[in-house]
Amino acid sequence: MRTRGLKLRSYEMNMCEGPLFNKIILFAIPLVLSGILQLLFNAADIVVIGRFSGEHSLAAVGSTSSLINLLINLFIGVSVGANVLVGRYYGAQDYDNIEKSVHTAMTAAFVSGVLMIFVGLFAARPLLEMMSTPDNVIDLSVLYMQIYFVGMPALMIYNFGAAILRSIGDTKRPLYFLTISGIVNVIFNLILVIVFDMGVAGVAIATILSESISAFFIILSLHQNEGALHLDLKKLHIDKEKLMLMLKIGLPAGLQGTIFSISNVLIQSSINSFGAIVMAGNTAASNLEGFVYTAMNAIYQTALSFTSQNVGAKKRERIDKILLQCLFIVSIIGLVLGVGTYLLGHPLLSLYTTSEKVIEFGLVRLSIISTMYLLCGIMDVFVGSLRGLGYSITPMLVSLSGACLFRIFWIFTIFQMYHTTFSLYISYPISWILTACIHAMCYLWIRKKGYGKLMNA
Repeated sequence: MRTRGLKLRSYEMNMCEGPLFNKIILFAIPLVLSGILQLLFNAADIVVIGRFSGEHSLAAVGSTSSLINLLINLFIGVSVGANVLVGRYYGAQDYDNIEKSVHTAMTAAFVSGVLMIFVGLFAARPLLEMMSTPDNVIDLSVLYMQIYFVGMPALMIYNFGAAILRSIGDTKRPLYFLTISGIVNVIFNLILVIVFDMGVAGVAIATILSESISAFFIILSLHQNEGALHLDLKKLHIDKEKLMLMLKIGLPAGLQGTIFSISNVLIQSSINSFGAIVMAGNTAASNLEGFVYTAMNAIYQTALSFTSQNVGAKKRERIDKILLQCLFIVSIIGLVLGVGTYLLGHPLLSLYTTSEKVIEFGLVRLSIISTMYLLCGIMDVFVGSLRGLGYSITPMLVSLSGACLFRIFWIFTIFQMYHTTFSLYISYPISWILTACIHAMCYLWIRKKGYGKLMNA
């Protein structure tokens, strides 16, 4: 192993030394802002569609979100493997392996993005039909998905590149890139939907343009990096060993996300059974909840990055502190934002629609899911710590059993007996409680073993 001194740049962070709390906050704030900005720009899609193209277009865009997540989560999960791997090598100051990991990750990102274009083009309609998408919505949903998936290479490049930057503590530049691309997204939304009356097609095209801009900036930042993360486009290749390591860590995360999305697709299918008005209310409410989730997810990513760097540096004594501080922070975020979103639910939902019935159904969802969202954050922070330690299969199996399979079981039993939106939504907080408790027990078990073989590697 060849190592080389890595000079710390202004956008990088040494997570292995010094007080943790301030560094966790400094790392997480740009992540929170990035997620919120991304959702604001996504919300702009929903608001523009809902206001200027009507309820059916709003329902069409909303009904595709769980299916899109289902199709891309497997590849996005591999970016988690890239984050952990680069972070671990960075903590160990292993320059050669960082270089191999970066080039492998970016090559895998592009290849997977190209593959997803074909999946979106040919699988959109049959999958939406399987979800029982209403006839008055399905054509618009298919059109949106097919155009959206043309931008998959850019989306994958951004996600993998941002994961690499996060692994060395750089959460600021992805925020800048998202700000620029998001502004472009909003501008083209307004032009294509309002001026040219392109409806869902205009929203999808605007999304592709904005994602391409963020991907360009990611590539540029890595290419111009003179240190460990330098990306040489001529050296793009797949290093089999590094790809296998990324898959070992990231594939279980991707499979978990994919199978979670299956349960969400089933829930979306169940929501579709209530008709377009309920679908529209669910779309608006879930979009609002996304702001809460993305703020908490930033703490999950923080736990993941901090843990992986400290594993590489063999700083065992910092692992527990990282977990406890991240659990405290995510609980505060989930409580304040989750309950606050419900309390301000009516005026917030009014931004998406003028229909009181749509708002009424949106409030039902917020009252159950948003108010309990801190449980989801706690669950995810445990997952972040476990994956940072290199344990990816364990949290996958726990999450699939405690949350995903539970929700599927719920849909085919309790929901069939009590066919209401309340009985459907309550499955979320119950599954979060079960899964978080099991994750906590798994962490304590791994801790008792001395964090496995990782600290001795």
